[in-house]
Amino acid sequence: MAKSKNHTNHNQSSKWHRNGIKKPKSYRFEPLKGVDPKFLRNMRFAKKHNKKGKKRVEGKK
Repeated sequence: MAKSKNHTNHNQSSKWHRNGIKKPKSYRFEPLKGVDPKFLRNMRFAKKHNKKGKKRVEGKK
C-alpha cells in the first residue's frame, strides 16, 4: 500500500493573496478587557488625581 500524504501547503498563498493579506487594525486605545483588576483600579485613581499637581504648579506662577 502507498504512503498517504502527510502535509501540503499547495495553493494556499494564492488563496490568501486573492483578497489581499491585511494588517491588523490598530486602534488609538487598546481595550482594557482582561487586564489585571488591581492595575485597573490603581490606574483609575491615578487618572482621577492626575490634575491636582498641575493646579498647584499653575498657582505658584
